[in-house]
Amino acid sequence: MSTTAVSVQPTFSAHPKTKKVVDEVSGWLRVFDDGSVDRTWTGPPEALPLMEPVPPYSIPHDGITLHDLPGSPNLRLYLPKSDADKKLPIFLHLHGGGFCISHHSWLMYHQFYARIAREVQAAVISVELPLAPEHRLPAAIDTSIAALIRLRSIARSPVDDPASELLSDNVDFSRVFLIGDSSGGNLAHVVAAKALEETDEFWAPLKLAGGIPLHPGFVRSTRSRSELELKADSVFFTLDMLDKFLALGLPVGATKDHPYTCPMGEAAPPLEKVRLPPFLVGVAELDLVRDTDLEYCEAMKKAGKQVEVLISCGVSHSFYLNKFAVDMDPTTGERTRELVAAIKDFVERH
Repeated sequence: MSTTAVSVQPTFSAHPKTKKVVDEVSGWLRVFDDGSVDRTWTGPPEALPLMEPVPPYSIPHDGITLHDLPGSPNLRLYLPKSDADKKLPIFLHLHGGGFCISHHSWLMYHQFYARIAREVQAAVISVELPLAPEHRLPAAIDTSIAALIRLRSIARSPVDDPASELLSDNVDFSRVFLIGDSSGGNLAHVVAAKALEETDEFWAPLKLAGGIPLHPGFVRSTRSRSELELKADSVFFTLDMLDKFLALGLPVGATKDHPYTCPMGEAAPPLEKVRLPPFLVGVAELDLVRDTDLEYCEAMKKAGKQVEVLISCGVSHSFYLNKFAVDMDPTTGERTRELVAAIKDFVERH
């Protein structure tokens, strides 16, 4: 038997160009030279359960039903069982993640906002926000305003919207509270200010009754004392993450002194001239951005705004989102209980 040797020439052009990482936020995000983004978690595997999406359910669990409401934008509704004669206030939830990561369906948000819905007796509506760097700010702001406009349309008349049937008879559209975690706390301020550039008549019968920024990522270009002296104790928030996420999330060329991240700074509109509802601001004692958050609160008070501040002692940034710590660590559990109680008290007074 004879054999014939066959020479095969390599065809390099048939192989796709290998993508190169041009920017990275450790564990969270990789940006490639073609503009694509990989958000596969590569950090400690024990953190993964907190990022698992929770599917919706229409059969009550712990007094709550959970509904996904596709539309423009997509919403997720936590609806508690309530007295049929009592209309529920609305919490419009703007999730965190440095404008670059996370999803409103994750367990970390679910476990806290289901609790808020149940214990505060409120309809919590969480917004699916666009993420940077594909969608830099103001994309998340515009989407949040679109969520308010969607609610206004439902409030004014029955509309062809999957949310109408669930909301129309159950909620009080005149008591809408913006609540946000971390960068979502920034959004709570910016969205409230932008929404109230319009008249009350523009929004009627919808009304912003308050804002609840929780551990907002307010910063300056120069490091604060807490940024310099406190040590990050979690993979969920480090100075490297803060710097890189804001570089990817803010408008191209902007610094951390931009009004989105420094509303108390010189580049922002004077707070005295900004129309805002009453605010409850959550600040964590061991948060890297504690000092700039407190600076924001003092600037708001000086400008004559109604601001209440809850300082949670012995805990760090967004502690209440870590279900494992809430369940197993007595300090985290107690601070979370105090936070929920303060939110409930604030809502009942507004």
